[in-house]
Amino acid sequence: MPGTLRLAAAQLDLWVGDIEGNVAKIVAAAHHARDALGADLLVAPELALIGYPPDDLLLRSALPQALERGLHTLRREVRGIALVVGFPERAAEGLYNAAWVIRDGEVLARYRKQLLPNYGVFDEKRHFLPGQGSAVFELGGVRLGLCICEDIWGPGPAAAAKAAGAELLVAINASPYDLAKARERLAVLRARSAETALPIVYVNLVGGQDDLVFDGASLAVNADGAVGFQAPAFAEGVFAVRYENGRLAGEVAPPLAEEATVYRALVCATRDYVERNGFPGALVGLSGGIDSALVATIAADALGPERVWTVALPSRYTADMSNEDARRQAQALGVRHSVLSIEHAFRAFGDTLAETFAGRAPDLTEENLQSRCRGVLLMALSNKFGHVVLTTGNKSEMATGYATLYGDMCGGFAPIKDVYKTLVYRLARYRNSVAPVIPERVLTREPSAELRPGQKDSDSLPPYEVLDPILEAYVEDSRSIAEIVAMGYEESVVQRVAALVRRSEYKRRQAPPGPKITRRAFGRERRYPITAVYGDL
Repeated sequence: MPGTLRLAAAQLDLWVGDIEGNVAKIVAAAHHARDALGADLLVAPELALIGYPPDDLLLRSALPQALERGLHTLRREVRGIALVVGFPERAAEGLYNAAWVIRDGEVLARYRKQLLPNYGVFDEKRHFLPGQGSAVFELGGVRLGLCICEDIWGPGPAAAAKAAGAELLVAINASPYDLAKARERLAVLRARSAETALPIVYVNLVGGQDDLVFDGASLAVNADGAVGFQAPAFAEGVFAVRYENGRLAGEVAPPLAEEATVYRALVCATRDYVERNGFPGALVGLSGGIDSALVATIAADALGPERVWTVALPSRYTADMSNEDARRQAQALGVRHSVLSIEHAFRAFGDTLAETFAGRAPDLTEENLQSRCRGVLLMALSNKFGHVVLTTGNKSEMATGYATLYGDMCGGFAPIKDVYKTLVYRLARYRNSVAPVIPERVLTREPSAELRPGQKDSDSLPPYEVLDPILEAYVEDSRSIAEIVAMGYEESVVQRVAALVRRSEYKRRQAPPGPKITRRAFGRERRYPITAVYGDL
């Protein structure tokens, strides 16, 4: 007869490197789970003591002592409830991604992650050795088997835990968000539960960490594949899960629309980046265009309007409606708004360069000078007042190089760096459906950088409805030019887009970080040479 167990999923926002702070959060979560939820077991995320991904912090000589102090505190402070906690465990032969089960100061079980991911954003083989063997422990008459993240994505460790006598699997995770992750995660858990005929509790990290954002969305899947528990995405908390009669049950948060989930991801990532790096607030160059409108709204939702400062930076080419729409949006958001004309700075640069440029017609150089004037002013405000500049470029622009180095690419964080232009519009309309803050004209007017008379984005790029699917195929799916043409796109357009992507790699290397939300983001997930011969690759 299966036993009964009360579990608590600690879906925590943990800071990389902050061992003392992370331990304090885990202790508080354990006390809440014990006293308020009556839980027998608290399950914390993967590498909870140090945060994820720790990268080369794992090489620091002082780390083992800091981890030992953290584990000692947990063993002393967490009483009356068992705890599953992940941390980097050092042995004579090397380092392991490990988990301990602690109860009343004693270690009931030890487990080391067996499957080490080394694809996409993951680089675990750089630091960790693969573990061997299962860890099964008994609690409340129930035998539980441990897995760590990737162990549940392949069949081996879960099957081994079942063979070792597990009745219930507990998987701790630091699984970054992307648009497809929720579907993939559920499919994998259902596959493991079908193979093992065991229910699975999956506890995930939540929060932003540089160019990654973790959605939490912890869940429990029963042996028949039914979801017994689902935590809300992008919400920190400790959630009750009951195991009884061989099944898991708890609250099931309703699913969100894709736009709502992505928007929460961007808000979460922006908030955590600003908070964790100690900035008092954020600066946004608000142009009256759709990208800066979305970034300013994300910033206000992430930090509160009192910590956001929007700045209009008009030139001789800026339309009156752009200035008006920027002002109207700032008022709707309740943020501080300033207007700093770049005309004097632009004219001064022109005067300085006039003799050297004599006999040459104005071209892209003068357009980029305007963007760089704006970058200089925003960075000056950042230096003087301490606010981080949020850049406003989207993935379509980053992919094709439709951005100016040391101009609109200036800043410390890029909230929509991994958001295609067509999705930018969808997110803006979603946010307006919650509460209208972006002027309707911003959503309907043709996009323009306003760097020359009558300029439109379509002068330089294919329509975004054409561009974005080509970029997705080329960047995320690594399809060749010939394959994309076979999808129905004009060959000359595909060739042009591919050439823009290739030529712009040097710009992307100098771009600020921004949260990954697609299947393949620029940065640590997509590493291409700046100098290379591609042909039709």
